[in-house]
Amino acid sequence: MTETPERSAAEPGRVEPDSAGGVERHHRLSTQLVRFVITGCLSAVVDFGLLNLLMLVFGWDHTWAKALSFVAGTTTAYMINRRWTFRAEASTKRFVAIIVLYAITFALQVGIYSLLFRLMQPTGWPVVVVNAIAFVIAQGIATTVNFVVQRTVVFRRR
Repeated sequence: MTETPERSAAEPGRVEPDSAGGVERHHRLSTQLVRFVITGCLSAVVDFGLLNLLMLVFGWDHTWAKALSFVAGTTTAYMINRRWTFRAEASTKRFVAIIVLYAITFALQVGIYSLLFRLMQPTGWPVVVVNAIAFVIAQGIATTVNFVVQRTVVFRRR
């Protein structure tokens, strides 16, 4: 079997830098974006599942339920993104940067979610529908901010 020029025989699975700028294939924007979206979907299941469990089963207020579900979802996302999406080593500096970023996106996401939830409540739609719409919009905005900042600041290749 012949070896392709992109693969290194010394390290199976390692992709050598390409000729267009030294970026390894697994660090390309499209690969990172796909992995970030997959990770986001898994984390959203954790977030949305816990949100509904706390509100519908345990009767929690929507803001407190969203706050806790956000923490659970973003913790899941960070752990997977650091290891799989951005393939980065753990570091104190990176961890502090993630905490700051998540604090900002926490306020952004919970604020947007709570505002939309309150605005849609008078529609008479079932709480599950209001939850889903507010969740998807807030999640979409927070996810976009998260990806851009993580890729360009937190996990930037120097």
